[in-house]
Amino acid sequence: MSVPAFIDITEEDQASELRAYLKSKGAEISEENSEGGLHVDLAQIIEACDVCLKDDDKDVESVMNSIVSLLLILETEKQEALIESLCEKLVKFREGERPSLRMQLLSNLFHGMDENTPVRHTVYCSLIKVAATCNAIAFIPTDLDQVRKWITDWNLDTEKKHTLLRLVYDALVDCKKSEAAAKVMVELLGSYTEDNASQARVDAHRCIVRALKDPNTYLFDHLLALKPVRFLEGELIHDLLTIFVSAKLAAYVKFYQSNKDFIESLGEYSLNVFIGFNAFIQTVRTKMVYCKIDQTQRKVVVSHSTHRTFGKQQWQQLNDTLCSWKQNLATVKSSLQTLSPTA
Repeated sequence: MSVPAFIDITEEDQASELRAYLKSKGAEISEENSEGGLHVDLAQIIEACDVCLKDDDKDVESVMNSIVSLLLILETEKQEALIESLCEKLVKFREGERPSLRMQLLSNLFHGMDENTPVRHTVYCSLIKVAATCNAIAFIPTDLDQVRKWITDWNLDTEKKHTLLRLVYDALVDCKKSEAAAKVMVELLGSYTEDNASQARVDAHRCIVRALKDPNTYLFDHLLALKPVRFLEGELIHDLLTIFVSAKLAAYVKFYQSNKDFIESLGEYSLNVFIGFNAFIQTVRTKMVYCKIDQTQRKVVVSHSTHRTFGKQQWQQLNDTLCSWKQNLATVKSSLQTLSPTA
């Protein structure tokens, strides 16, 4: 993409103009370019650009875009440290202030780089951090398929992949996007193996608690298959999850009576799965049950329901139902042929 420049001159003159501008704003920087080349000039300019960020005048965006444009013409091997330095300043400096400007600069940098450049990972993480401070995550691409593609394109190691997914998850949670956050957390936990599942203990615990707290989540069986969650077997949080997946109210009441302090430590979470008329209303609202009320006979007639868990027993039940349908259709066809041989 085309990034706006400070002024239409050579790179060396542009660096010199930037030095002079920063010097005029009080920065401790020489107006003379370094003999080490453009990457050394940029290192010194980025180090001194705090004074520019302090300003609210109209030149700030042009000056910062000039720095970005110079970064983008450097050789890839010289970019990484400088980009990391600039990203750190844009994330931390005056945190919470002028987020739109900081996001615009990071976006210019992100989209101006080659798609497969690994240091794009640093810029993307910085974008997420800034967006999370101002509830602007909706303006950052967080689609899981796209994030998976970037992880592959940037050839991220396991640690960076986990850090990236965790960052996206936290940002989505802070912005109240619980459904998208849950998908990212499942992706994160699903990336662990038997060998490193123990390292995800905290993430697995958070995943379970947030799922139980979410009033729109009623199906939890997929969590039990995740290796980090299985690693929690024997702990109270895993026992509670198992109750929500397959047990009934009596099991929860017994668990609660034995572990009141633990339940209270989790804070408020969705017990509507188990409790009363509110649970019925929520269940209908989420289309887990299709039914109608027979006021005359004072009962609810259920025409369709969704299983809380779908395992071997449910697959067998589905198979039996389909086989029964097949037999019934064969009987109907036979009857029709008896009435009309051409049917």
